[in-house]
Amino acid sequence: MSVSTKSDYALRALIAIAADPTAQAITADELGRAQETPHGYLIAQRGAAGGWRLARPATDVSVADVIRAVDGPLVSVYGVRPESVVYSGRDEVLGPVWVAARSALREVLEDVTIDHLASISSLVAQVFF
Repeated sequence: MSVSTKSDYALRALIAIAADPTAQAITADELGRAQETPHGYLIAQRGAAGGWRLARPATDVSVADVIRAVDGPLVSVYGVRPESVVYSGRDEVLGPVWVAARSALREVLEDVTIDHLASISSLVAQVFF
C-alpha cells in the first residue's frame, strides 16, 4: 500500500482538529504551521467563521473514510476493483491475493477513527511534552 501525500496531510489535519474539540474552526494557516503542511494542501472556507472543523464526530470518521475521500479506493488493480480484474491461466491466483489485501487493509483502516488517533496524540503530547 502506498499512502499519498494528500491523504497523509488530510489525516494529520483532521487529527489536529479533533484534538481540540472546543475550537470553533482552525484556520488553514494554523493547521499548516502546526503540521508543517504546505498551504496549498489546506483549502478552507473564507470569512469570519471560516477555517476547518469536522462535519461529523471524530468517532464516526475512519482512516479508510479519509483515504477514500482523498484518493479513492483503498486497493485497486489497474484502476479497477480487485474482484473485477480478469486473469487467465496461472495468473488467476493473483485475484484472491488482491481481494485479501483489500480485506486486510479494511480490517485496520476502517476500525481506526480520527478520534482514536487524536486521543493517542493527546496522550503522547502529555507524556513527552
